[in-house]
Amino acid sequence: MRNVGYIIDSFPLPVCDNIRIRRCRRYQGEAWRGYQASKRRYFYGLKIHLLVTAQGQPVEFFLTPDADSDAKALKQYVFDLPDQAIITGDKAYNDYDYEDLLEDAGLHLQPLRKKNSKRPHEPALTYLMSSACYAVETTGSLIERLLPKHIYSVIAAGFELKTAFFILACSLNFLF
Repeated sequence: MRNVGYIIDSFPLPVCDNIRIRRCRRYQGEAWRGYQASKRRYFYGLKIHLLVTAQGQPVEFFLTPDADSDAKALKQYVFDLPDQAIITGDKAYNDYDYEDLLEDAGLHLQPLRKKNSKRPHEPALTYLMSSACYAVETTGSLIERLLPKHIYSVIAAGFELKTAFFILACSLNFLF
């Protein structure tokens, strides 16, 4: 059977900016506080964890508090994928024990490695994996483009439901 490639990554989803954190009612506490390094800002919000195909079509997603790490969220994926599927991710998904566990289940988790890794990849494979990660980044950008600047909701469940509908809409855009 042919190996099928999938890519995982996460994206921040701000609910409330730093200046309004004290008044935020949807999410409260340090578990929801995140930092977006590219924009140099703190916010309360969520992380969207995405699993996409090599072409960028979303296959699976879920939301976590922003303070949760990607390695912790890796264990929350369902991974309802074909046998012998290859899953690529960035350096945040390095967990050797979980890689071995998925290997026993017939899936191959191959995240990018840090320089001091105990299981380094070949340079050519590292290059191919890093170029494949652009598919999930592009899908994340498409989802962010679909999201409005402000999602009006009174409770956290409403915010999460509306976010899920926008991700579903992005997935349907790939079909047409």
